[in-house]
Amino acid sequence: MSDATRPVRLIPFGPKYRASGVLLHITSLPSPYGIGDVGPAAFAMVDRLQAAGQSWWQALPLGPTGYGNSPYQSLSSFAGNGLLISPDGLIDEGLLRASDCDEECSLPRNAVNYKAVIPFKHKLFEIAWNTFSAMPRSALRLDYDKFCLVFSGRARDGTTSGFAESRGGGPDEPARQHGRQLALALH
Repeated sequence: MSDATRPVRLIPFGPKYRASGVLLHITSLPSPYGIGDVGPAAFAMVDRLQAAGQSWWQALPLGPTGYGNSPYQSLSSFAGNGLLISPDGLIDEGLLRASDCDEECSLPRNAVNYKAVIPFKHKLFEIAWNTFSAMPRSALRLDYDKFCLVFSGRARDGTTSGFAESRGGGPDEPARQHGRQLALALH
């Protein structure tokens, strides 16, 4: 094999590169909502890692969980886990009221009880969607419409079908029906 045809080996880091970080799943972060999420605790974690001079946060798979609620048994390699959406973010957007989350005081704080968290979060998502649907035109609504336009064809390839199937829907449900949770999370 000549030098011209020899594959180039790419080394992602220099030979003297050293770094450190942590391995922590988002669900392990503290949260008053029964499961760690991409809310204030996640942002605080990033700030703490930076302050400590850490370079990496390996967060483990973030897809919708399947059997045993394991992140390694994901229902999709494209979709995100809706349980990681922060109710605080939905409150900040005006899609929930703090009082909508009152049920959270009964959720355990030291372990994830999926049987309690899943219906609690789905109830919040329904309230947020109903509030969003009743809103007049807004920047949030325009972002959602753009999301639906760009990603509507992906609903059939599994991008958002995990949420629909967990709610009793299926892959034939329209993209707007089961893409709404993901669209709200991406704003």
